[in-house]
Amino acid sequence: MSTVLLARQLLTPVERIEDAALVIDGGIIASVGKRDAVPVPSQARVVDFGESILTPGLIDMHIHGGAGHDVMEGSDESLAAIERSMVRHGVTSYCPTTVTAPLDQTLKSLGDLGRAVERASSGLSPDPTRAQPLGIHLEGPFLSHARRGVHSGIHLQPVSGEAFNQMWDAAEGRIRVLTIAPELEGALALIADASRRGVCVSIGHSNATLAQGIAGIQAGARHATHTFNAMRRVDHRDPGLLGAMLTDRKVTADIIADGIHVDPIIVDLFVRCKGVDGAVLITDGISATGMPDGTYHLGSFEVQVRDNRCQSHGKLAGSVLTLDRAVQNVMSFAKLSFQDSIRMATLNPARVLGIEHRKGVLQAGADADVAVFSPAGEILRTIVGGVLN
Repeated sequence: MSTVLLARQLLTPVERIEDAALVIDGGIIASVGKRDAVPVPSQARVVDFGESILTPGLIDMHIHGGAGHDVMEGSDESLAAIERSMVRHGVTSYCPTTVTAPLDQTLKSLGDLGRAVERASSGLSPDPTRAQPLGIHLEGPFLSHARRGVHSGIHLQPVSGEAFNQMWDAAEGRIRVLTIAPELEGALALIADASRRGVCVSIGHSNATLAQGIAGIQAGARHATHTFNAMRRVDHRDPGLLGAMLTDRKVTADIIADGIHVDPIIVDLFVRCKGVDGAVLITDGISATGMPDGTYHLGSFEVQVRDNRCQSHGKLAGSVLTLDRAVQNVMSFAKLSFQDSIRMATLNPARVLGIEHRKGVLQAGADADVAVFSPAGEILRTIVGGVLN
């Protein structure tokens, strides 16, 4: 049976449709348009959301955990808790993100996560209460010691095609994003190789100079990880990596807009540089997301959480930001419209991941992943694969 969603407004997100209707059939969007122009199938279930706003389901391409669990635990129980927590905040798909760890632990986690991505992509036993993993974000172990943040210095590795192949095979080819420091020996060759495999290579945790950043981009890197954090600082005579990625419009970039990792005025500067089509919102959320203050884990190390700040040995260690809150924050920090802010959490990450024909958009033929917002920008409902939660 078809389902028809009605709302005061719908954001595709490029287009805004007033007095909107969206028809879902078999988990796929059949049609979208103004209510009086969209034929309603006979016997269809009609759900009227009144004054609400329909948007694509949100996509978080950098998240480590939530609800007390870390994605590297890898069990279905832990992933289910994390994915159900994300759905409550409008997120319908995501990239489970690793953290630097001993190689054997990393390989095991990659195997578990790769199988989870395979199950989701094959449609086996879909659970509409859970966000769906799109592919793995491998953050580490090819990071700068100088800009490693809380990543374990002991377990960082020299860049190695052989080591990457081990990880690729363990994940059964399900690595979708690779964060790497381009200045490391051997990095340019690995960037080129990973890019040829269809991986989005993202520059991050890097002490690269301007020239080294440009070299990484020329080798195939096309994105930047949590911009400003764990990067060489900008200097007017030494702009570094940030100078390269902020001024190259071919490079997309993401940012943690929680007001803690980056000052709000720098978020505004970031959006001005990258534009509403090149900026991506992420959470970098850890297991403490949605939980009370206390001690939690990121990978294998402890993180203390108090007043929304996550720290390990005095360093920031991920966040407890949720993606719906990031949308609200960037509206405030950068004085953006809700439509432009939503784009940064839907269409833009979908384009970075190369899936904009089926995710991050409300258009005929796309997956029926929908977030329902109040006029004030609060999440009301989330629809995964055409099923209302």
